[in-house]
Amino acid sequence: MKRAYKILLLLSAVLILGLNACEKEIPPENEEPEVEDPDEISLFIYEGLKDVYLWYDMVDKLENGYFDTTKDFYTYLNNFGSNYEDLFEDLLYQRGTVDRWSWIVDDYEELENSFAGISKSMGYDFRLVQIYGSNDIFGYIRYVLPGSPAEGAGLKRGDLFLKVNGQQMTIDNYMDLLFNNDSYYLTLMSIVDNEFIVGEDTEVMNAVVLQENPVYYTDVLDIGGVQTGYLVYNAFTSNFDVELNQAFQDFKDQGVQRLILDLRYNGGGSIQTAIYLASMIYDTDNTKIFAKSEWNDKYTAYIKSTYGADYLNYYFTEVIEKYDEDTQTTLTYDISSLGISELYVITSKSTASASELVINGLEPYFDVKLIGKNTTGKYVGSVTVKDYYTRENLNPSHKWAMQPIVLKITNTLGNPVDLSAPGYVNGLQPDFEASEDYKNLLPFGDENEPLLKATIDYIIGAKSARAKPALVEGIDYRVVADSRDFKPLSKEMYLERDFWIKDKQQK
Repeated sequence: MKRAYKILLLLSAVLILGLNACEKEIPPENEEPEVEDPDEISLFIYEGLKDVYLWYDMVDKLENGYFDTTKDFYTYLNNFGSNYEDLFEDLLYQRGTVDRWSWIVDDYEELENSFAGISKSMGYDFRLVQIYGSNDIFGYIRYVLPGSPAEGAGLKRGDLFLKVNGQQMTIDNYMDLLFNNDSYYLTLMSIVDNEFIVGEDTEVMNAVVLQENPVYYTDVLDIGGVQTGYLVYNAFTSNFDVELNQAFQDFKDQGVQRLILDLRYNGGGSIQTAIYLASMIYDTDNTKIFAKSEWNDKYTAYIKSTYGADYLNYYFTEVIEKYDEDTQTTLTYDISSLGISELYVITSKSTASASELVINGLEPYFDVKLIGKNTTGKYVGSVTVKDYYTRENLNPSHKWAMQPIVLKITNTLGNPVDLSAPGYVNGLQPDFEASEDYKNLLPFGDENEPLLKATIDYIIGAKSARAKPALVEGIDYRVVADSRDFKPLSKEMYLERDFWIKDKQQK
């Protein structure tokens, strides 16, 4: 689906006036002065959204004929100057309500690193919360990456912290302290009888470039005499598809018959990786539809006429395909499928996009059980749109790229049903509601860890009517942010391909 895209400057009338060199240029009576041509980045943004954006037909400025003249069109683009983010935002459909996910970057190389799970960080995932009645914030650590500065400083899952570089975190300063700072130390704390007890300072940590392996933790548990795989999977990062497949091969080797898939921190990622994971769990029959895509009317017609209607369907698959840069060949790996239909998924409000796709895509084939909290409700996907002159030639004069929403995902039954009332716009509801207790973040795999315990109790309770476990709620607070909120693609569902805009139309 790669389409050639070449910036075409729109035609405008050129007035040739016989003027003396010393005279000021004045347009003839009843004629308007020329308007300067927009720059190529502004045109790239406008043309790209007009072509591929899922909701282009809901944005009046993207309609053919909206601008009466070329001058009006140029004036609109030029009014934004070099504020390209503002132009992009102005062309989105109901930003913040319907479209909460499209975005733009000024450096596609940084974007591509994000696809690979590469970023500069201290190497720990955390959440920040604000105590009711106070501007003060504290954080709790959800997990730490092996070999990271955070691990070197002795941080671990469940640690609480109150200060950064000796300064109390507040609603006003946490961004500068944590997200605009490449070197800092934390002041740890504990909670005793609902009172904060200030603890020791950590060593100074310096941010480094890390690549996060999303296959964070695996184990096999004996639950009621059934070998049960437990997988903590934190992102759909395609660079680690082979490692994910190896985890499933290990499960097969140990006779796993059911799976607990922990997606509580998984904001999504690659659609292709979601297809692989679903195939690893359930089936590699490539005649069965896992999901269906729906694009805007222009791209739907283009895809059907060029590739056929079946190209809109995503099937379960037998193999993982990976392009090897060294050999410039595509390598294939047989998928290690458990072939199970007993799946329990640990969810939270952070569970989004490709995570929800796996759940929704498997639901027509068997009853997937959710334990935890409502998911995010992200049913749409994006692609990377770059500024190409031709199919092979990328514009070298800038590195801007867009990640607009271009498609909606349904399962084989067509759920979500339509754009106006998608099936899980408000998230997927759990079958068994349970909470993570920030005061009791035990290590992953500990059977007393609240969400894992709730899942085990649910599995056993389905057979023995065991009572719902009581979970400690702790101090009243509101969630302010977590570390993933400030990472590109951390809550995205995307196709991993560059897009060439297929059609140029004069405005």
